[in-house]
Amino acid sequence: MVSSDAVPGGRDDDRVVEFDDESPVLPEQTRDDTDRGWGERSWSNDDRLRDERPPHWD
Repeated sequence: MVSSDAVPGGRDDDRVVEFDDESPVLPEQTRDDTDRGWGERSWSNDDRLRDERPPHWD
């Protein structure tokens, strides 16, 4: 067992911890949990439909 004197920075009790109620500890959604994280386009479906509009509609 290592004594608290041997640990750089001292004991954890000496550290000041500020709790911010507005910030979640874990995010609601991770980057991998999004379409962009899976390599999908970040733009909306409307933009895709406009780009793929059939030529006879013009």
